[in-house]
Amino acid sequence: MAVMAMCVLLSCTEKKEEATLSGLMKSDFVSEVQGKPTALYVLKNQNGAEACVTNWGGRLVSVMVPDKDGKMTDVVLGYDNVQQYVDNPNNNYGGLIGRYGNRIANGKFSLDGAEYQLPQNNNGHCLHGGPEGYHTVVWDAKQVNDQSVELTYLSKDGEAGFPGNLNLKVTYTLTNDNAVDIKYEATTDKPTVVNLTNHSYFNLSGVPGSQILDHSIMIAADTYVPVDETLIPTGTLDPVEGTPMDLRTAVAVGAHIDDPFDQLVRGKGYDHNWVLNNNCDINVLAAKVVSAKSGIGLEVYTNEPGIQFYAGNAMTKDGDKGKLGVIYPHRGALCLETQHYPDSPNQPGFPSVVLRPGEKYFSECLYKFTVEK
Repeated sequence: MAVMAMCVLLSCTEKKEEATLSGLMKSDFVSEVQGKPTALYVLKNQNGAEACVTNWGGRLVSVMVPDKDGKMTDVVLGYDNVQQYVDNPNNNYGGLIGRYGNRIANGKFSLDGAEYQLPQNNNGHCLHGGPEGYHTVVWDAKQVNDQSVELTYLSKDGEAGFPGNLNLKVTYTLTNDNAVDIKYEATTDKPTVVNLTNHSYFNLSGVPGSQILDHSIMIAADTYVPVDETLIPTGTLDPVEGTPMDLRTAVAVGAHIDDPFDQLVRGKGYDHNWVLNNNCDINVLAAKVVSAKSGIGLEVYTNEPGIQFYAGNAMTKDGDKGKLGVIYPHRGALCLETQHYPDSPNQPGFPSVVLRPGEKYFSECLYKFTVEK
């Protein structure tokens, strides 16, 4: 009788793990990678929206916001568990990108008379800090409150060839107006270059496994950064006027993506940096995407001078199995990476990305979700 009573008591006190709003199980992110613990951090605001972040790669795993009918909808791509992220590190889903987001030509740059060699992981160039960039490391994490998580990482001098010990702090906050606010901070003990961003893949439609060609996009930019055949900037800033790069008025992503325009041919679609008109003012709208299907809108605000719009052109045509077994197709999402321009360390005419001892790097991006009736 006593044993039976104990079993009943235990069964009553045992709590079955509840899934997050997006269907994730926190236990599927509890592991040890690179000798450090990994976990899933769940952020909720007063409206019932939810964002999930894992400290493996500092990745935004899911974002649940309401559609036009009030249905909570996951608007970012990702995986169900930490092992899938570890096994597929360079899909970049939701990752924190650094030390240098985007490309550096030939994996080389010079600073104060010294030349630095970086990994060459993309057509002979360095892309997103190399194959073992910040999207592949375990960050130290502290959940500050129900709506914020703070990630820290020491990027050591010489890591991926970059100079200087870089102390990093990135804070994700889910605000009460349904924005994911990402604040990046860094200091260094040696002159270095820094360009941090987030590589979330957005699909606002609420239709699992769909493409984003019917999403409308607006980017408030009069000029963009043209690239050569290997996607390295030519050094000029070209006007968007009269080209398929003119996104100042909202247009469907698919309207001109396959036009025989040399820049689109080189990028296999949109994969370029736009020079924002906001004068680095985070209060000024930089870009906006809307899905008519769901009525969900995404507004982007930043203090950065540029934004990389990537339309999922390299997503495999065979598909990639993501959360809840959904197959993510070619052009199944788009990215809006707030940043300085590609290859800035080798382009003296571009805004500087140099960080020196005694200075503080600060960048901020808000991904604000709205409902368009």
